[in-house]
Amino acid sequence: MYKKIWIIFLVVLCWSMTAQEKQNRFAVGLNYGFGSEFNNRNYTFENHFYKAQIQYLLKKTKHFQYEILVQPEVNFGKHQLLNFYFVKPDTPNFEEKRAEYTQLKEVHEYVLNLGFLFRKPINQVLSVYVLVSVGPMINDTETERISEGFAFADVAALGLSFKVQKLQLDVRPSIRHVSNAGLGSANAGYNTRNIEFGVLYSL
Repeated sequence: MYKKIWIIFLVVLCWSMTAQEKQNRFAVGLNYGFGSEFNNRNYTFENHFYKAQIQYLLKKTKHFQYEILVQPEVNFGKHQLLNFYFVKPDTPNFEEKRAEYTQLKEVHEYVLNLGFLFRKPINQVLSVYVLVSVGPMINDTETERISEGFAFADVAALGLSFKVQKLQLDVRPSIRHVSNAGLGSANAGYNTRNIEFGVLYSL
């Protein structure tokens, strides 16, 4: 499924770049965000992250805009298992795993988010939008919820933009899910609510 999404995304990006004028369609910027898990008795997870952002305007109609995004991201998390019974007795070395996983851990994630944005301008300055993205990720720390190594990050967000000449300021609440699609032994994943702030410059 993820492979198909990637292929479709790349085909649309290449087609749009060759079929339409590039002038004023690109914007680049930076985002910063933070968040934590939804209330959960099994674990804690809090994070903050930095994203570079490349944004491309696919199409603009009288009432809407359609954009695609590429967002390399570095995510810094802190995770701790609260309910050690989450690690079942049939897990190899389960007592050692319980002792290890109940320690506070630092988790680093390196992500390449690929997204689609649907924007509704309100006036010359203000607009609102919906964003969805999915991207491959490298996770550097094994926990009871996800194996170390390759995984995916899925994001759904609502946003508000303020544009002044070539600068655009964004506020973006979001929901994020991280899992490895069954590629690792642990795949419960994380679910977090986040908010991020960004600035974009139109080229």
